[in-house]
Amino acid sequence: MAWNEPGGGNNKPRDPWGGGDQGPPDLDEALKKLQAKMGGLFGGGSGSSGSGGSPGFSGAAIGILLVVALVIWAAMGFYQVDQQERGVVLRFGKYYDTVQPGLQWNPPLVDEVTLLNVTKVRSVSFREIMLTQDENIVEVKLSAQYVIDDPVNFVLKVRDPERSLQHAAQSALRHVVGGASMDMVLTEGRAQIALDVQQRLQDYLNIYQTGILVSKVTIDESKPPSQVQAAFDDVIKAREDEERLQNEAQAYANGIVPEARGGAQRQIEEASAYKEQVIANAQGEAERFSALLAEYRKSPEVTRERLYLDAVQAVLSQTNKVMVDVEGGNNVMYLPLDKLAERSQRSAASGELKVDSSNIRELTNAVTEQLRRDAAVNDGRRGGR
Repeated sequence: MAWNEPGGGNNKPRDPWGGGDQGPPDLDEALKKLQAKMGGLFGGGSGSSGSGGSPGFSGAAIGILLVVALVIWAAMGFYQVDQQERGVVLRFGKYYDTVQPGLQWNPPLVDEVTLLNVTKVRSVSFREIMLTQDENIVEVKLSAQYVIDDPVNFVLKVRDPERSLQHAAQSALRHVVGGASMDMVLTEGRAQIALDVQQRLQDYLNIYQTGILVSKVTIDESKPPSQVQAAFDDVIKAREDEERLQNEAQAYANGIVPEARGGAQRQIEEASAYKEQVIANAQGEAERFSALLAEYRKSPEVTRERLYLDAVQAVLSQTNKVMVDVEGGNNVMYLPLDKLAERSQRSAASGELKVDSSNIRELTNAVTEQLRRDAAVNDGRRGGR
């Protein structure tokens, strides 16, 4: 119907809100009608005139509040999952889903979402005192690094996974250290012990279904307890002294054994050289004797005299004193050859006379011959008387 449609007794436009002859529309009237409709929808009364308008307004407000609450409730269900996170969704306390990174929505108060960082490396460390296989007490400090491998098991299977990890690590450490000696734990076996503890610890965690993956186990420190530290230091010092003495002995052996081998080899070479020399001298003497024998057969007298003179020369050349006994004489002549040689050398040095061994031999022969002649003359004189 048009607003300006004629009606009644005048040409005034009609009110589209049903106001009849009223001028502008009454907003209160329209609001009451709207409230009445809303009240009907939500189970409220139709609302009458007068004081009946309050119940209708209350029903509409409740409806609006419910709509607003519904919007807020829906908005509260949006959340963001980071790239390194995973979300475990529980619907009414039961596992429902595992959400991936991105913008997610779950109905609030219905679903419970637990976000876990599955790439962060966590660590746990503790110190324990325990017995070794050889019944010695050691103190070991262990550190374990781990990540969350299965978010569902981490959230649902174990009440306190990190505490379970610490207990399992203590158990694995005691088992491994209890099967090793003290020297292995304190010195060269620490790396192998860490590997064995990591393997056993991971087996325990898999059995417990903790959802934890152990990435590395490190033995930070291993030492005897403070109560026996002094005695252990003495043992370590004694072991170091033993190793030092062994090294010194080995160094001495390394120095003396090659030297002894070299000396032995030198003596062997000298003996071989002496052997060759003796053989060569013997062969030379044999050849010289053979040649001399041939000459002796040709002229025995001359050769015999020559051999005698050579023997005398060989003997007299080794001494500085000569005693001459002339046949038929009463006196023994003493020739100081050393003095004669020194005098000859002094004379030769001054340029007066040059005397060598041949001259000394000639002088000796002349003196001997003169003594023989004197002895012969004396014998002749005694015979004439």
